[in-house]
Amino acid sequence: MAAMPLESYAMDVRRSRGRRYPEPPHPYRTDYARDRDRVIHSRAFRRLEAKTQVFTMRFSDHFRNRLTHTLEVAQIARTVAGALHINAELAEALALVHDIGHPPFGHAGEHRLDARMRENGGRFDHNLHALRIVEQFEQRYLDFPGLNLTFEAREGIIKHSRDYSADQFPELREYLLDERPPLEAQIIDLVDEIAYNTADLDDAFEAHLLDLDRLRAEVPLFDAAFAEVDRRHPHGRHQLKFNEALKRVLDRLATDLIENTRREVEASGVENVEDVRRQAERLAGFSQQAGRDNASLKKFLNQHLYSDPAIAEDRDRSVAALDALFCFYLDHPDRMPRYHADLAQHEARHQVVCDYIAGMTDHFLLRQCRELLGAAASPA
Repeated sequence: MAAMPLESYAMDVRRSRGRRYPEPPHPYRTDYARDRDRVIHSRAFRRLEAKTQVFTMRFSDHFRNRLTHTLEVAQIARTVAGALHINAELAEALALVHDIGHPPFGHAGEHRLDARMRENGGRFDHNLHALRIVEQFEQRYLDFPGLNLTFEAREGIIKHSRDYSADQFPELREYLLDERPPLEAQIIDLVDEIAYNTADLDDAFEAHLLDLDRLRAEVPLFDAAFAEVDRRHPHGRHQLKFNEALKRVLDRLATDLIENTRREVEASGVENVEDVRRQAERLAGFSQQAGRDNASLKKFLNQHLYSDPAIAEDRDRSVAALDALFCFYLDHPDRMPRYHADLAQHEARHQVVCDYIAGMTDHFLLRQCRELLGAAASPA
């Protein structure tokens, strides 16, 4: 079956602003396909396999890590982009790279790194760190530093989930900060939410940390899905009924994102990417009802899962190890590998330490903590 033609407001790769370092075209892959492939083959992408999403491996071998979460985001992004007839290759590349800048231990690790950086006059933002990874830290090619991604891929890394001010972030001025990103970037944060909200429920159920009655009482979207499944399969296995209900929740949110974004695009009258960029607000989004449904799901997870004592205990111990290692390297930069130790002699020490720690996997950080600070300073 032939692929559907792109809409006029889709990002046509032939109109890309190109790469920082010009390269000849590939004979059978578009530039966005090459962006996707370069991300997949990067070391930073592989390290996501050993970075926490929500649950550590102490609960089960089946939980999402940052890499499997990323693959689920990419799958939903391809589906949404295909249904909207926008550029699925660019959307997939952005989905695959969207979490590449995350440090060990999820958002808790990011918040602690940011707090330490702010004490030293800096900041840590995983989107900005991701940009530095693809621009500088990944060294795989003889002709240029980094991955030499297209402008649209680099723009999407920083703009997929928020807007940045040129006054506060002058180093990002080249990325059209007063304009909206293309639709391919606009959908990424939303499909990310769909992926992690439903996946976190799935993992919580697996960990026996989910009160199903409370979930049904507090999240109407899930209750309606489960009730319908229960009517159709009253004698079905409990686990399978939960799985089916969760699948319907994901489908409902993804379908709403597609349909509502299509309505917003049609109502706006945009005809090309430049029209999309000039809009006062982003066009991709949920309807009001789906937005409320999604918000109730997020509220439930925040109140009853992320704060669960078993999750919080693992998180607090892991972040304490990250914090202790940051302080140790700040006082003893010579104990970092030679490259980083030398760099710390010429650049801001706190930035070098932050970059080194942010690139670690969970396991490597804990091992470094044990070796350098002793077992007493490291989580069990």
